[in-house]
Amino acid sequence: MTPPYTAPSMRAYHSQNNDIGYMQPHQLNPVIEPQFEAVNEYIINHLHSGVPLVEKIGHYIVESGGKRIRPLLVLLAANAAEYEGDQHISLAAVIEFIHTATLLHDDVVDNSELRRGNDTANAKWGNAPSVLVGDFLYSRAFQIMVEIGSMEIMQVISNATNIIAEGEVLQLLNAKNPDTTEDAYMQVILGKTAMLFEAATESGAILAGANKDEQEALRLYGRHIGIAFQIIDDVMDYLSSAEEMGKNVGDDLAEGKATLPLIHAMREGTEEQRQLIRQAIRKGGLDDLQPIMDIVHATGSIDYSRNTAYAEADKAIKALDALPDSSFKVTLTQLADLAVKRKN
Repeated sequence: MTPPYTAPSMRAYHSQNNDIGYMQPHQLNPVIEPQFEAVNEYIINHLHSGVPLVEKIGHYIVESGGKRIRPLLVLLAANAAEYEGDQHISLAAVIEFIHTATLLHDDVVDNSELRRGNDTANAKWGNAPSVLVGDFLYSRAFQIMVEIGSMEIMQVISNATNIIAEGEVLQLLNAKNPDTTEDAYMQVILGKTAMLFEAATESGAILAGANKDEQEALRLYGRHIGIAFQIIDDVMDYLSSAEEMGKNVGDDLAEGKATLPLIHAMREGTEEQRQLIRQAIRKGGLDDLQPIMDIVHATGSIDYSRNTAYAEADKAIKALDALPDSSFKVTLTQLADLAVKRKN
């Protein structure tokens, strides 16, 4: 059995920062806190619509929790690149609107019933309203981008939304396919998750007028922390309770998704274990959840997946070397640690 990769520098940093695991991400930097609250206010103020159901569903999903890490990344990137204006507030709202739209669409595609510990919008109002309100949030995001007035930012974000859509389709094609490789899995999470993280940090850098080296550094930071974030999300599906995660345990298995813990377990397990997982992926459902959770632990697949996430977080931190020292750079480093330590 191949021993799991260990990222030493990340593990060392990880062990020295246990206290930040109990903080909300926006609380890591006192300068950012009021900006973060301004983003929340901006989001609420820009959910207005002449159609009451649009506002009702929009408010429901936006106000139902979530750490808002993606808009936080916009604020941190812009500040780390020494931005002095206020358009990073509206840009952060753009990223959150796009993220919220993808959640509404995802929950319909996945037939999910629980999100952030609450009923999903599609569980409360049905699929059609959820999809259409997701479309509304996409269009509202692009309205705000026009107001920001940067063609370069619009190019980054429009490209990201296109790749996110492709990533979702790719995940759909990979559903119930036990032959999904680790490379194919990484391609999916780069598209469906990491691209919006990347767009958040890159657009924040562009808004601030950062030089090309700093833009590239922040783009790579966003990409790698996004990959780490999604891997940990997939690990938690085999660890946490529904109360901790805010979604049902085993959702990925129920949908026939071959995520990294399962891919590694099939590679390292016995033939009998491999066949059980393959069968479960093909048919979906939760009939074999407990034995598969046992296999995932027995094969070291949880540790392997975590260490893969740690390695991605390490890459994110390394990318920050191109930035000038600041409290925001420190916070970005802490956020990478928090992304791999979180329990929900």
